[in-house]
Amino acid sequence: MGDVADKLAYFQAITGIEDRDLCTEILSAHGWDLEQAISSITSTDNHRPAAASGSATANTNQGTEDAGLVLAANGNNQPPGVVWKLVTLPFSIISGSLGLISGAVGLGIWVASGVLSYSLSMIGHNNSGRAGTTPLVSVSQSTSDAMDFVSSFERDYGSMRPNFVAEGFMDALQRSRHAYKLLFVYLHSPEHPDTPAFCGRTLCNETLTEFVNENFVAWGGSVKASEGFKMSNSLKASRFPFCGVVMASTNQRIALLQQVDGPKSPEEMLTILQRVLEESAPDAAFQAALEADQARERQRKEQEERLEREAAEAQQKRIEEEEARESAAREAAEKEAAKAKMREEKAASLGAEPEKGPDVTQVLVRFPNGERKERRFHSTATIQTLYDYVDSLGCLEVESYSLASNFPRTVYGPDELPLSLKEAKLHPQASLFVESNS
Repeated sequence: MGDVADKLAYFQAITGIEDRDLCTEILSAHGWDLEQAISSITSTDNHRPAAASGSATANTNQGTEDAGLVLAANGNNQPPGVVWKLVTLPFSIISGSLGLISGAVGLGIWVASGVLSYSLSMIGHNNSGRAGTTPLVSVSQSTSDAMDFVSSFERDYGSMRPNFVAEGFMDALQRSRHAYKLLFVYLHSPEHPDTPAFCGRTLCNETLTEFVNENFVAWGGSVKASEGFKMSNSLKASRFPFCGVVMASTNQRIALLQQVDGPKSPEEMLTILQRVLEESAPDAAFQAALEADQARERQRKEQEERLEREAAEAQQKRIEEEEARESAAREAAEKEAAKAKMREEKAASLGAEPEKGPDVTQVLVRFPNGERKERRFHSTATIQTLYDYVDSLGCLEVESYSLASNFPRTVYGPDELPLSLKEAKLHPQASLFVESNS
């Protein structure tokens, strides 16, 4: 709240105390801290917001950016309607990921405890003061406040009521967005003298209840609880009972379409809510169409990204295959070069072919393809020399082979390599053939 007069009026509206001097003394005694002052009056209630003051202070220090577009309502004495105007209200979210970003939301809400998934609201909450209730999971403060409000409201006014969702405000807002419905907000001031009659006769009216449940997502909060207090502060609720109609708009903005201050009859509330639905229907339809367009745009981008990714993967695969081919060709060339060098070295090691003579052996080599090669060697040359000769010719495609003779059949393997031609009984002439070892 801003100045002293605003705080004083707000304190009177929530507590129902009409004596301004007494209200001034209470506020002054608490350093004009609204929440502490209200808590001192309602200290017997188990649902005091234990951390609201600290959260509000933290929000002020953060100085969040406010850029929300809000639809404000007409005054109480004017016919109901929808009027657009820009307002700036503080808003921050400590935790949660509902897609509504704190710096861009203009509906002045700061939710210190964050938001929790809808499913948690259905299975338990922390409320040690309620008999027969055992918390199954730990829930956020905003969800716990909402659960307490729903339970307390039904206990006090019965089951014929709006179906207030038992979850935090931001979860309820997201729920309404997904359902393409407006959010009906009720801020409950239990100490206000007009509250019992409004709840019992208006909010719990069968016709009004059915209309709200059919056309809206409903959320309620007690101003004595942390989130309800902050919501009332954000919506600048200065008179109770307080109701509002909120829409989750696009571009991370929130719209307040209508606010209703003070007690109203069921007929008056129906008239106001029907008017809001009629006038906001084009906006809701536009929002639905816009969201459908955005969904199609997302799909188009995802398709483009997928095609780009597939093209990049295909290009990378082509590059890898080309590199593999080049590497294989390079290895083959290197291998062939090594073989050529080996043939040259072995040919050089043979020396010049000797002339015919008594110490010269005539050797005929037959290859698997039918080719024949003939050469003279000194009788003192070894079997290894014959292998070097065959290698130097480059006529074989296999790397492992053996030299053998037919009559008698003899295979000249590794053990015979050191033998001379004369020792191997291949002098003065020999006919050998090549056998593949593979």
